[in-house]
Amino acid sequence: MDFNDSPEEAAYRAQVRTWLEANAPRRASTDDGEGGGSMAASKAWQASKAAAGYACITWPPAWGGQGGNPIQNVIFAAEEAKYPIPPNPFQIGLGMCVPTLMNFADEATKARFSGPAIRGEEIWCQLFSEPSGGSDVAAARTKAVRADDGSGDWLISGQKVWTTGAQFSDYGIVICRTNPDAPKHKGLTMFWIDMHDPGVEVKPIHQMSGGSGFNEVFFEGVRVKDSQRLGAVDDGWKVSLVTLMNERLAVGGASGAGWAEFMEAARNVAGFDGAPAIKDQALREKLADWYVQAEGLKHTRNRTMTALSRGQTPGPESSIGKIVSAVQMQELGNEALEMLDQFGIIDDPDLAPLKGAFQSSVMFAPGLRIAGGTDEILKNIIAERVLGLPGDIRVDKDVAFKDMPTGR
Repeated sequence: MDFNDSPEEAAYRAQVRTWLEANAPRRASTDDGEGGGSMAASKAWQASKAAAGYACITWPPAWGGQGGNPIQNVIFAAEEAKYPIPPNPFQIGLGMCVPTLMNFADEATKARFSGPAIRGEEIWCQLFSEPSGGSDVAAARTKAVRADDGSGDWLISGQKVWTTGAQFSDYGIVICRTNPDAPKHKGLTMFWIDMHDPGVEVKPIHQMSGGSGFNEVFFEGVRVKDSQRLGAVDDGWKVSLVTLMNERLAVGGASGAGWAEFMEAARNVAGFDGAPAIKDQALREKLADWYVQAEGLKHTRNRTMTALSRGQTPGPESSIGKIVSAVQMQELGNEALEMLDQFGIIDDPDLAPLKGAFQSSVMFAPGLRIAGGTDEILKNIIAERVLGLPGDIRVDKDVAFKDMPTGR
């Protein structure tokens, strides 16, 4: 691994730092109580980045990007993270949905949506998961059937769940069952839809963290034109793989309170004997394990950056990083609340240590271990596609979807 910038990378980093110094926000955006303040700040910052060519650095100029390389994107993200930037509600659209659109939509659709998306004027969501399918995207039961009026339009009916950002999204991509006579992976079709259609109903899910970022989405006879189809009819699994690969990369790094925050708390919180908690032998044994994990994560990210810098395609690091970091976040949060004793039950950013970062982690980490592929799904991917271990037996591989048993 090479930890140093090349001359070209160093010059680009200096360019980015100069721009951020002149344009990045100096303090965190204030909220109006309903997310409006943060959303306005997010859209303003996205528009500013887009105007300077930093919104989607690796996108081709025709889409509104710089046509840059992946390491430039990594450099900008690292420098941007040093500032109190507003939340990023565009990550799913720009990281997953719009790239899928650009791969499979017609030219008119690409021209219509790329600009507004990159400028933050329109927000997208991804409609894959369903109540009966869990992490098995190919088990989708939301159906799309041809309208019987000869128009060639499609009518979509069904339900999706765990859809992040659906409550404020303008558009979405949805995977639907179009051929129940085919095996489950071969009877799917992808569409893009207008989330403001009267047949679309969004119901936020109240999470134990207090937030409502996930949603249930119901479709009742939503009419879409055939031009809204992405890819060939019944070939939606191929299209969805493009989205899923981008999703795994986007959620590969866990956010929230981590190793550095825990060490800060351990040095400042008193243990049972009155000495700093970091002096406790039992805690120090756990700290040693977490230190090894944290160093492994850091150098795994460095390996990815090295590959990007050399123009290579990174390996399975994103899947590995997500498995380790999400579990570590949960363990660190739980141990921190125990260490904080009575202060661990205070869920008030104005009173809790580190503004309640550990309390938020404890509530958020379980969801992170599901999002973008559960721990078990990612371990299967690593086992089968990296280590070459035999895959699980799939008895439903050649069975028509309509004939697959359901319930008991």
